Formats: sequence, structure tokens, C-alpha cells
Amino acid sequence: MARAVAGIDVKDLKSLVDEGKKQLGSGIVALVGVTDDGKASIVVGVTDDLTARFSAVDLVRKGAEVLGGKGGGRPDMAQAGGPNGGKADAALAAVEAALGGG
Repeated sequence: MARAVAGIDVKDLKSLVDEGKKQLGSGIVALVGVTDDGKASIVVGVTDDLTARFSAVDLVRKGAEVLGGKGGGRPDMAQAGGPNGGKADAALAAVEAALGGG
């Protein structure tokens, strides 16, 4: 599940990722939030059954590179930010590409 959203606080992104993980049951959720001033935050969540194969930290870093920032977190939930909110879709594509290579 990957989405770019606008006007959502970073704290709310994390709870949306948690909700997405519950809905999927097994999977990976990546959300990019873009603020009014063009900055972006990315949050990646990995369900517990997949953390042995995929790390949210590694995935969020792929997206953060595109956004011009960096971040970190835990294997099941990580977040990052960057100044290039216009590249939200490209950041999600980078996370998706990392999954294909995983």
C-alpha cells in the first residue's frame, strides 16, 4: 500500500500506517505527506511477519534519498523527512523498487 497525501501532520502519518498494517494483515505500507511549504515526510511500516525480509529503516532511507533527507526508526516502523515534497511519487517508487530487489 503506497500513497502520497497532503495536509496531514507527521504524527498522524504514523497512525495511518498502523491502520494500513492492520488492514493488510501482512504487507508493507508507505505514506508520504507533503506540507503546505513543500516539505515531505515519509513513513514506512512493515508487518511483523515480514520484518525478517524487509526493514522499514532500509525502505524509508530509499524514499528519503529521493526527498533529499534522511531518517530512521525500527524494523517495523520508520520515518524520514526531506525538502523535496514535489518528489513524493518518486519516493514511493523508490520504496517499491527496493521491495522488488528484496
